[in-house]
Amino acid sequence: MISKQILFNSFLQSNFSPKQRAAESWIVILGFILLIATCYFGGAANLLRLVFPATSLVVAIFLYLRHPLLYIGFTWWIWFLTPLLTRLVDYRVGWDPTRQMLIAPYLVVFVTIATFIKHLPRAVHQGGLPFILGFMGVFYGFLVGIIFNQPIPVIRGFLDWLSPIIFAFHLFMNWRDYPSYRQHIQRVFLWCVLIVGAYGIYQFVVAPEWDRYWLIESKMFTSAGNPVPFGMRVWSTLHSSGPFGSVMQAGLLLLFTSSGPLIFPASATGYLSFLLSQVRTSWGGWFLGIIIILGSVKARIQMRLIMIILVMAMCVVPLVTIEPISKVVTTRLESFSNLEKDTSFQDRSKSYDRNLNLALSTGLGNGLGNIWKVNEKTGQIEVIVIDSGILDMFFTLGWFGAIPYIGGLVLMLVSVSQYTESRFDSFVSAARAIGISSCAQLIIYSGMLSVAGMIMWGFLAMAMAAHKYYQHQEMKM
Repeated sequence: MISKQILFNSFLQSNFSPKQRAAESWIVILGFILLIATCYFGGAANLLRLVFPATSLVVAIFLYLRHPLLYIGFTWWIWFLTPLLTRLVDYRVGWDPTRQMLIAPYLVVFVTIATFIKHLPRAVHQGGLPFILGFMGVFYGFLVGIIFNQPIPVIRGFLDWLSPIIFAFHLFMNWRDYPSYRQHIQRVFLWCVLIVGAYGIYQFVVAPEWDRYWLIESKMFTSAGNPVPFGMRVWSTLHSSGPFGSVMQAGLLLLFTSSGPLIFPASATGYLSFLLSQVRTSWGGWFLGIIIILGSVKARIQMRLIMIILVMAMCVVPLVTIEPISKVVTTRLESFSNLEKDTSFQDRSKSYDRNLNLALSTGLGNGLGNIWKVNEKTGQIEVIVIDSGILDMFFTLGWFGAIPYIGGLVLMLVSVSQYTESRFDSFVSAARAIGISSCAQLIIYSGMLSVAGMIMWGFLAMAMAAHKYYQHQEMKM
């Protein structure tokens, strides 16, 4: 059991007992939850716009120093739940166009900059070159952004791009405790699929007032559906369907590596809400992930996975046949066979063609925070939307920043593709599948940012940590 183990704090370079520190850590976490609930229900919900990010950072620092394992879980849950809490606060006290509560997940992750700075001098010798290359690319974009763009969008962009890299580096540097981190992440994503998936179904059926309010005020109803029951594209506790699809894709693939009584209820709610999100990119990523997993494990594990897939299908298919769920899912699935007439696909194709030359012709890059341009015909400022992670890299980082950033990702992909540990450790196979399928989606989705980037970089890092752990175990024998 993890509670009987002695783990290693990579920042303090000291051992600690999770069992001895669990009580104090959970008291801090429960105190944090109680404070948030008191503010919200006690008539001080408007204070949460400052209190929530500040206290999230304080709790993160405490856990990072005292209980690094719980820090990982706390970080993931802050990413999963902050958008929902933000909507609840907005519904109660009024719309906040600055969305300042959404800074909380970035502050929680940015604590790991301490790990990056501490281990940077010897990171190359320990296998951390991909993270350094990624950091170099982002830092270059930050410098260009500071010169040409407004500081607040630059800082926000810097957090968006850098957070996945430093968090992944932190996971990698804790490779000594890989089995404990693996089990903890499996548990976190199991509960995530169950809870976030269940809320997604509730959101689709009921259309809660706070979600409808957000949909109307954010003007996202053109892409996220209509603010009525059975009319929304599910995004659950996240801030839009795309990030929700990325989270559920990872969680559902991880379910194949877990066991226990919660697997099947989690699968039922998870897959149903995943289908109701109507995110075809994530559907394709999940399918690619399944192929990668089945192609990298032993025959015995393959048969087990196939049986799990069949049982899960038996749980989900009857639910999908219920109207109006059946109509929503069937219509979206049928669009795969008729993409040339699909408006969403056509818009993405036109956007890709329009922005291709724009992205590839910016040698120095536009820098972080450059999210708008002047329309030459109207003279008005317009937000630049590039539905491609690859083009976004070149547009933002330029050639000088995109080359090291992409180089770091390619180096990770090549490395994890050669690992043989997936033959006996299904988590390694799933982590690799999540990372590779996430990278494949960069063609049509900026999945290297925000929570999607956390998943892409984080699970590739976990595969690297597993490899380093097993290498060390072999050397000890």
